Amino acid sequence: MTQDWTGVFPAVTTQFKADQSLDLEASARHLDTLIAAGVHGLVMLGTLGENSALEPEEKRKVVRMAVETAAKRVPVVVGVAECSTAAACRVAADCEGLGADGLMVLPTMVYKTDARETVAHFRAVARASDLPIMVYNNPVSYGVDITPEMFVELADEPTLVALKESSDDVRRITDLVNLCGNRYTLFCGVDDLILESMLLGATGWVAGLVNAFPRESVRLWTLARAGNWEEARALYRWFMPLLHLDTHVKLVQYIKFAQAMAGLGTETLRAPRLPLEGEERARVAAIVERGLESRPRLAAE
Repeated sequence: MTQDWTGVFPAVTTQFKADQSLDLEASARHLDTLIAAGVHGLVMLGTLGENSALEPEEKRKVVRMAVETAAKRVPVVVGVAECSTAAACRVAADCEGLGADGLMVLPTMVYKTDARETVAHFRAVARASDLPIMVYNNPVSYGVDITPEMFVELADEPTLVALKESSDDVRRITDLVNLCGNRYTLFCGVDDLILESMLLGATGWVAGLVNAFPRESVRLWTLARAGNWEEARALYRWFMPLLHLDTHVKLVQYIKFAQAMAGLGTETLRAPRLPLEGEERARVAAIVERGLESRPRLAAE
């Protein structure tokens, strides 16, 4: 399976109008902004894309828009998060027909599969299309842990080419390399662990705060990739209070709010998520304001 997935892949937010209907035009503008900032791929309909809050036809509209907007400038990877294996297989085949370049596949939602069931799920989805797949491991949020040993077991599925590691345990990177070698492209899926993950061998980043700070995110990855650790650490230390927003249960609300404050979208959400208010809103606003006020001047500026 040929693919070149390295670099910064935003977990792109889905933009809505005030009535919570899709705003495809605003979403397309945001994709153009991200691509212009130098991102290397796009992940649509992940957690930040509010996948579970969209109807099937809405998801198809988002995928069509992303494919048309990207126009092969960067790969478009689509999140697959369904309650059954059969539904996930249908979505995988559907995305292939819509022109997506790849999939980011999660375990089944609601029911927490055991190890045997998890492996069977990923095997089935892997065989439902010819698209390359990034396996998304996030036991913290979804309650299913895809262990390094399970990735060894899945290594005979040629379409499983990458993994997004969001276990919140950076030691997993070394365990995966020791057990699987270079079989999979390793992505960090936790914003405030990206520098540590790259030091240990990750070559990709499915990023969240990139929606609000795209140039800084790309610059951080570029510095780390080049081994310029001193400059990368300085940028990381500025970025860290913002990156912590990616690790909260309300990451969608927090990141959309930051995106709106940065002038790159709106904070409108699809219910049951609601806009931030009160002390929580003031606290997040203060973090974002400090980041904007102290924003570093990048070398290219």
